[in-house]
Amino acid sequence: MDHIKTPKVENVRWIDRLTPRKVSVGTLYLSSTHTIFVENTDARKETWLLHSLVGTVERLANTPVGCPLLVRCKNFQVFQLLLPQERDCVDVHASLTHLSRPERYGDLYCFSFHPNLDKEERERAWNFLDVLSDFTRMGIPSNLWHATPANYEYRVCDTYPSELFVPKSASPAVIVGSAKFRSRGRLPVLSYYHRDTNAAVCRSSQPLSGFSARSLEDEQMLQAIMKSNPASEYVYVVDTRPKLNAMANRAAGKGYENEDHYNIRLHFVAIDNIHVMRSSQQKIADVGDLRSPSMGDFLWGLENSGWLKHIKAVLDAGVFIAKAVAEEGVSVLVHCSDGWDRTAQACSVASLLLDPYYRSLQGFMVLIEKDWVSFGHKFSHRYAHLDGDPKEVSPVMDQLLECVWQLMEQFPCAFEFNERFLLQLHTYVHSCQFGNFIGNSQKERRSLRIRERTHSVWPHLWENRTEFTNPLYRADHSQTQGVLRPVTTPYCFKFWKSMYSPAERGVAMRQSPSDCLNAVREESQQLEEELGAHQERLAQLVRMKMGTEVRKRSGAIEHPCRFTTKEREMASPQDYFSSASPTPTAERHAPSFTLPLKPSTTIHGCDPDDLSACSDLESGVADLSSHASSSCDDVKDPDSDEVTCTRA
Repeated sequence: MDHIKTPKVENVRWIDRLTPRKVSVGTLYLSSTHTIFVENTDARKETWLLHSLVGTVERLANTPVGCPLLVRCKNFQVFQLLLPQERDCVDVHASLTHLSRPERYGDLYCFSFHPNLDKEERERAWNFLDVLSDFTRMGIPSNLWHATPANYEYRVCDTYPSELFVPKSASPAVIVGSAKFRSRGRLPVLSYYHRDTNAAVCRSSQPLSGFSARSLEDEQMLQAIMKSNPASEYVYVVDTRPKLNAMANRAAGKGYENEDHYNIRLHFVAIDNIHVMRSSQQKIADVGDLRSPSMGDFLWGLENSGWLKHIKAVLDAGVFIAKAVAEEGVSVLVHCSDGWDRTAQACSVASLLLDPYYRSLQGFMVLIEKDWVSFGHKFSHRYAHLDGDPKEVSPVMDQLLECVWQLMEQFPCAFEFNERFLLQLHTYVHSCQFGNFIGNSQKERRSLRIRERTHSVWPHLWENRTEFTNPLYRADHSQTQGVLRPVTTPYCFKFWKSMYSPAERGVAMRQSPSDCLNAVREESQQLEEELGAHQERLAQLVRMKMGTEVRKRSGAIEHPCRFTTKEREMASPQDYFSSASPTPTAERHAPSFTLPLKPSTTIHGCDPDDLSACSDLESGVADLSSHASSSCDDVKDPDSDEVTCTRA
């Protein structure tokens, strides 16, 4: 609160950057964690901006009507404020600049965020995911791999987790010696085991080889990784850096493995460093911020940014690793310089391609927790959680999320989660609302007592999974089984407008095809429940009729048309066909909209009761072109025969 000079400013104009003529007038409040704008209307609409999400605050040139402030957020949202007095504008600018750049961890929002959870609930939330159980799920053979106690209390590597899986044939001396020969002590350890081929994906940092240095223990460690896969006679070493960069590191006493000393096959992927990525993302964000760009400006900006080229490089790395493991049955060691940026990207993409479990909602959470949080990705440095060196900032996690989105575009049925989940996760990484992404290593998070002082994001996302579920996902679909083989030719990559274009994000969220498909699925479930209730009622009537005939034959009924009052009420056709007397089931499950179903017809010659037969076998999308819903407004273009469906 010491940084807040002016906590309240009245008559502030909130300008909609999509439609500059749309202006809201209200009061601006500054708290220690949020900036709040309250409109001067009867509705008193509030807009809350978390200070942790603020990237930059810029003062623009004064205008006759006020002093403008431009606030750019780390999730690429942009807000423009117009303050009536220059003095207030200066104070608000200074306050937001300080509040968005805390100097110590205790000032982050996660340490003051207190949802309604007691101590036991908080502990259960932190135990929602178990990374060690994921290694058990992989089916790691105990005679080949085991969890070593070598890194207990982080004695070997302080940026690795305390529990590490290494080849069982590697002795403690080999483990310690290999760690000494690797940058930051990040020795080769297991990241993923593929039970179908017994091949493994391991990760490490670069060796301290220089021009001629060797380590017998490090060579024995890679030999042990090879022996843990009996069907293979060598190991792939995937260096994710450009070869020129790796060669330049030799001058600093680092570098890469010498194939003459190791039984390996070396492969360079050429993913650029964090500085190139930071500049590239800024350029792609500028493309998304263009107002009504021409096609030439858009394509030139996209090409000039080089962003999609970098995304392709990360995906190519994952594809190479997945092919080596699944098709050749060869184990792979992945590293970059220090093994916490490009290495995490390549291992995560390869795991997604190899294992359907990581394409589920909970499986993807486990993947992030394992390959990023546990293995020491530098979250606080890369996403500027604290006021530090701007050269340490880089969109490493952003690139992983975009790689997943690009895969979702090629395989729409393969992932249980949707685009909204990726966007929400991206926001949480930057917002510091939860403690999962605070700090740069497991050791640092323990020293900060993250589990005792903050809350976990994973149970929160899981409780809201209906919002993040992909309606096209089917557990029995061919895309959800086995290995994914994406095409990485340039024409397959798209501009992710929901991420980088603030103008499109709101529209995409309001008119998301995923929401329409979720509504259709909900409607179908409700209709199936109603159908089941009607079938049960019909069966009951059939039983009553059969009982009546039996009693008639036995002489218990004198006239065939003589029913009791209760029987006449149960047999009344109004129970089934009259809209004036809806069934109890229909009242309980009032559909959000009504589809014009036609049971007497078929769709493209298919049985209307068998929707799977009428769907695209690869995409799983049913042909809904002839359907409309009352939750959409039909708007007909007077110059066209087409009808556009817009969400209400």
